[in-house]
Formats: sequence, structure tokens, C-alpha cells
Amino acid sequence: MNELGKLANQAMISTKEMLFEKKKSAKSLFIGIPKEISLQEKRICLTPLAVALLVENGHEVLIETGAGAGANFLDHHYSEQGARIVASREEIYQADLIIKVGSPTVSEVKLMKERQVLLSSQQPSLMNADVLKALMNKKVTAISYEYLRDEGGCLAVVRAMSEIVGATATLIAGEYLSNAFGGKGLMLGGVTGVASTEVVIIGAGTVGEQAARTALALGAQVKVFDNSIYKLRRLQNNLGSRVFTSVIQPIILNKAVISSDVVIGALRARNGRSACVISEETVSKMKPNSVVIDVSIDQGGNFETSEVTSHDKPVFRKFDVIHYCVPNIASRVARTATYAMSNIFTSILLDFAELGGLKNAIWKSPGIRSSIYLYQGNLTNADMASRFNMTAKDLDLLVVSSL
Repeated sequence: MNELGKLANQAMISTKEMLFEKKKSAKSLFIGIPKEISLQEKRICLTPLAVALLVENGHEVLIETGAGAGANFLDHHYSEQGARIVASREEIYQADLIIKVGSPTVSEVKLMKERQVLLSSQQPSLMNADVLKALMNKKVTAISYEYLRDEGGCLAVVRAMSEIVGATATLIAGEYLSNAFGGKGLMLGGVTGVASTEVVIIGAGTVGEQAARTALALGAQVKVFDNSIYKLRRLQNNLGSRVFTSVIQPIILNKAVISSDVVIGALRARNGRSACVISEETVSKMKPNSVVIDVSIDQGGNFETSEVTSHDKPVFRKFDVIHYCVPNIASRVARTATYAMSNIFTSILLDFAELGGLKNAIWKSPGIRSSIYLYQGNLTNADMASRFNMTAKDLDLLVVSSL
């Protein structure tokens, strides 16, 4: 009886294991995270603890060697949590789902396999026609972070990165006001008996709001300009303090800029080039060693004097005004940015599996549906279609027809 009992026990355990494996394979994801090759991109989409959560839920995660080094996450941090570290980029791109920070390049698309799922950043205004064509030829389903919305309808990744960029922009301004960086030797804010520094912020969106919040916390005098009364009112309500706000009237704006110590340009366009609102003449009249931070440089910039710079050489001087025009400010604080993105993507990946795949997620999640710009090689994003004189196809009809 004992022997029979043992055999029955083993059979039950074996059956349970088979059922578990069947369940696991039915819902498991095969995720690949390549090392970023975009210029000075140091972020990675998932932290080691996020990988641990995915692995615990039965998913397989492949990470290219050194992918997290820019954010100070080493290979062994990921391998200890269950990720498989591989040196071959080709092997990474054999995963069913690729998740990365930067927009894909032509060389990366060549490594992708047909009908793959891609999660990455992709601004319509910066989309490359050759990349789009290559993705379409491989029948890729692609999700853009710029369109990804949360349950409340907020652009989740855009808002998270904007909060980081806004706060960091103010801190950068404080650095370049100091003697250590060739500034005029001012402390951003002020102390008792010493006048506060004057900060002008152009744009009352998330970046502008965080920049203003940080500057106010440091004791600076803040003036915010935007063309939207709604955004200006929302900024004042969110900050909980009265700051000077104004619509963008050239005379008032130029006067404020000329007398300021710091100007942060955070006025962005929905598509295309951002508005250039500060002329070269106005910059030439600013105080010597004043600081200009152009957050909108990736869309052309808000200042006529702006030129793209890099993290290696972040500033240049024009009319004795310090210009900081780095497009990817969030990579300056890559670890914080990685944590912020990982919080968003981990829940999305778990939802993909829980809902039974991307098709079901499209039906059940409006936020996911709004972020898809390619479905099995078919262009579904109206903004990208307009840019390339193409016709966007209806995503719902494509999903139904592929069932």
C-alpha cells in the first residue's frame, strides 16, 4: 500500500506539473531587451526587480550584455533575478516581443523577425521613412510610448519623462549659474537679505509645471508664459501658490526674459516644429552669464539661438549667454527615468499575458489601442499617415479580420 501510495502521489505531482507548464506556456511572454544604440541613450525599460516579477509569472526575459550599464544596473543584477544575459544582438531579436527605449533604426529592424511586437519610443515628427517601410515589410506590430495612455487617459510615459525633465532642467540651471560651471556665481533661489534669482518658464505643460515647482521650492521668483489660459490656471492650482502667469505677449515676454537669470523653454508642438518665441535680438540683451535651457530642442527649439548639444558637450555661449540644448535630458538621470518607465511597462506586460495576448489587450484596453501605430505591418496612426501621405487603416477592422 505504501508503494502504491507513493506512486499515486508521484502521478498527482507529475500531473500538476504538466498542468502548470501548459498554463505557463499558454500565457507566457518571450521578451527581448537590446542594448540601446541611440546617441547617449542610457535608460533601459525594466529594472532587475521588474524582471524578477515577470520571471516569477512564468515569462522569459533576454537582455543583451551591458544593456543596463548606463543606468548602473549590471548584468549580474538581472541574471540574479532570472533574466538570461546574451552577447548576441541577433539572439535578442529572436524574442517574440522587443522592448526598448529609443526609436528603432534600420539596422535594428533588419535583425527583427516577421510579425514581431515592438514597444519603443516613436514620435511621428521624427519618424524615418526607411524605418517605417522596413517595419511594414516585416509585418511588425508596433507600440509608441508617445501615445500610450493610462486608465485615466493620461499619456503615461510622456508625463513621467516630462516630470523628470522639468525638475532636472531647473537643477541644471542651478549648476550653470554657479562659479564651478562658469556662471555668474548665483545660488538658484536666494537667502535672507539677498534677492532671489528670476526664472522665466515658457510653457505651462507638465515640463513647465515641474520646472516651476522645483524653482519655487528652491526660493526663486518664477514667471510662467503660455498661450493656453487653461494650462496656466491648472499650473497655479496644482502648485498651490500664486506665481506670475501670462499669455505669450511679445513685449511682456521679452521684458521678462531680458531681466531674468534663467529661461527654460518648454513650449512644445503636438506635431512638427515647436514655436520659436525668443529672437536672437532678445537673447543678445540678456544679462551676461544668464542661462538658457531649451527643453524643446528636439522639435527645433523655442530660441532662435538654440543649437543641438550633447551630454558630453552640453553647453555653448552666444552673446555671453550659456545655452543648454541637450535633446535627451532624462538620460542625464537614467536610473530615475528607468524606475519611472519600469513601473509603467511591467504592469502593461503582465496585462498582455493576463489578457491572453496583444489582440485581447487591444479590445480591452483603450490605452494600448491608442498607442499602436502599426498592426501586422499596417499603418494605423493618422499622424504618421499624414506625414508620409499615406492612408491610415482602421485598427479595429484589422484585428477583427485577423481573428
